[in-house]
Amino acid sequence: MNEFGDVLQVRGLSREHGQGQSLVRAVGGVDLDVRAGQMLAVMGPSGCGKSTLLHLLGGLERPTDGQVWLGGQRIDTVSERGLARLRRRSVGFVFQAFHLVEELSAAENVELPVLLAGRSARSARRRAAVLLERFGLADRARHLPWQLSGGQRQRVAIARALANEPLVLLADEPTGNLDTAATLDVLRIFADLRAAGQTLVVVTHDERVAATADRLVTMRDGVLVDDTWLAGNARRLDGLFGLEG
Repeated sequence: MNEFGDVLQVRGLSREHGQGQSLVRAVGGVDLDVRAGQMLAVMGPSGCGKSTLLHLLGGLERPTDGQVWLGGQRIDTVSERGLARLRRRSVGFVFQAFHLVEELSAAENVELPVLLAGRSARSARRRAAVLLERFGLADRARHLPWQLSGGQRQRVAIARALANEPLVLLADEPTGNLDTAATLDVLRIFADLRAAGQTLVVVTHDERVAATADRLVTMRDGVLVDDTWLAGNARRLDGLFGLEG
């Protein structure tokens, strides 16, 4: 991180697909800084480049042009092996469709990234137990994904994303498949994580989800068109979702 506490920095970030008349610029010349402990929401119409931006931030895709810095390290020039290692240790991913390994239990899904990072089975079991207990899933540890509700699966996915204590948690429509109660559970987890200093970048179509962030950037046609600081983290989640009594 630099002296300003930026976990993520991107400069002139672009990502193009195809060539000639079929060339599509998914992201075009984005500059962005994300501070440590900040929750940044990214909104915009479908196809505007939100998910591509998230993939570039986390090293799932490489930029056509520009630079990406994570924790003070430039990652767009790292080798494939180095990038895979960096993703395992420094980035947590949460997706709309959960992407749990269906043949593994909830605990085993959370243990997996710890094992892949080269830590012992004992450390992996201990870390999974702590996270599942933290997210109210201790009694579901041995359940397979199909035995869990959507909200429970997403909480397992968040636990898995946090298994190696990443610098940044990247979430792509994390509440898109959830009902209101499960959405609130996820947002309460995000609020607790942010209070503990975790950095989050959340892509969402839901204005209520975006309103809980510290900051909202809006994308259109691959570029940032607005950057607004919010007071959302001081608002009650129940009030945002019309549940205050």
